[in-house]
Amino acid sequence: MPDRALELRMAAVALLMATWWITEAVPLAATSLVPLAMLPLLGIMSGKDTATQYFNDTIVLYLGGFLLALAMERWDLHRRVALTIVGALGGSPQRLVLGFLLASGGISMWISNTATAIMMVAIGLAVARQVEAQFGEQAARPLAIGLLLAIAYGCSIGGFSTLVGTPPNLSLQRIYHLTFPDAAPIGFGQWMLFGVPASALMLTAAWFYLTKVGCRCPDHIRLPRDLIANHYRALGPMRHPEKVVLGCFALTAVLWVFRSDLNLGAVTLPGWSTLLPLPTAADGKSLLDDGTVVICTVLPLFLMRSRVPLPGAPLENAGPMPRLLDSSVIGRLPWDIVLLFGGGFALAKGFQVSGLSAWAGSAFTGLGSVSPWIVVLAVCLFMTFLTELTSNTATTEMALPILATAAVSAGLHPLVLMVPATLSASCAFMLPVATPPNAIVFGSGHIRIKDMVRAGWWMNLIGVLLLTVLFQLWGTRVFQISSDGSLPEAVRQIAPAKH
Repeated sequence: MPDRALELRMAAVALLMATWWITEAVPLAATSLVPLAMLPLLGIMSGKDTATQYFNDTIVLYLGGFLLALAMERWDLHRRVALTIVGALGGSPQRLVLGFLLASGGISMWISNTATAIMMVAIGLAVARQVEAQFGEQAARPLAIGLLLAIAYGCSIGGFSTLVGTPPNLSLQRIYHLTFPDAAPIGFGQWMLFGVPASALMLTAAWFYLTKVGCRCPDHIRLPRDLIANHYRALGPMRHPEKVVLGCFALTAVLWVFRSDLNLGAVTLPGWSTLLPLPTAADGKSLLDDGTVVICTVLPLFLMRSRVPLPGAPLENAGPMPRLLDSSVIGRLPWDIVLLFGGGFALAKGFQVSGLSAWAGSAFTGLGSVSPWIVVLAVCLFMTFLTELTSNTATTEMALPILATAAVSAGLHPLVLMVPATLSASCAFMLPVATPPNAIVFGSGHIRIKDMVRAGWWMNLIGVLLLTVLFQLWGTRVFQISSDGSLPEAVRQIAPAKH
């Protein structure tokens, strides 16, 4: 085979997919099927090896997390949580904005940001209409804009916190493992040690910007205290299904966070999977992963009924008792995102086996002489503003394999570039097309594009600066990266090409 022929063929496939993903000339999910056809035809990977990239432990984790989210949504548990947070903090405009930021961010840690935004916009518009009726449209407008932007920002920022919070986080986890199979995998708890502080800092910055600069409201505006309380009372007392789903969610979260060892610097908390007498692989590693955990906790929801008959009551009088989850939720699973994941993972594997990763990475050897701070800042800027116009998941899956090899070629730990790039892909706050929450907020008809661009421009820059600084000061500790970003043996060698 001529020199570099395989790499050039893989580059052509990547260029085709990037063009279709960016322009959306073909639906994103359909573009994700390209590797299934092209990689075998071009002699890069077999059809079997390509197809196996479309379903793996990362996708199982995503589907399990989504099933749990659908259970919360089906029984209105997410609405109860949101109203509780907003009601506890509501009152002045500043506290209202904070309440909506925290509610949107907290719920989108676990639930689709699209579903969260739809629910929160309905609550936000009810609040805005009440304030408008009491104080007039002119006085209420800054608050309405502030609440809607708080929802959009909170939904995107909340996804930082957990691996299941937004698809790019899971893309990072899988692509890192594909590229560096000998490196320790990114654990759920380990990610939260960095993601939660990053989310908290960004939410704080968003609150300060919206209330002090972007959408300042007259001080005399106060929300009637009974408005949120009335919405909450309309839900009625907490029902049996809500209690069961809440318990299932809490159990899943605890098992996720503490499954593997948590390194807290001077102290390491051993994970429960290492303490219990569970089956292990030949190398001593646990056979369980985060996907196993969530499937084990979600499956009982398909068995349990939504009502418990009273003792001694005849079953024929018990009435209908639907299951907590039934077959209808299968059709609501985001299969387009699953295909998008698969296409990205197949692309990353193709980069590896063709040798394109190593070839592309060799062009970045000069980065070794540049300060990691400057490199990370540039990567964050690039990803943030690129995802204003493109799918953040597709963009992340195109960029991460290249960034991984670029980092190694420059003598940097790959996570120095991969983690900030992944989170920056969720920091597109300017345009309606950037994220589903932005589009939903704009679709409410209560905010103009120029309002979003003016506030979003500054939020983009704030996000870039915060992520750059936080990763260098805290992220390097969480992911056990040396102070100079140098390479441990496990990531010194990219998974070899298989010509």
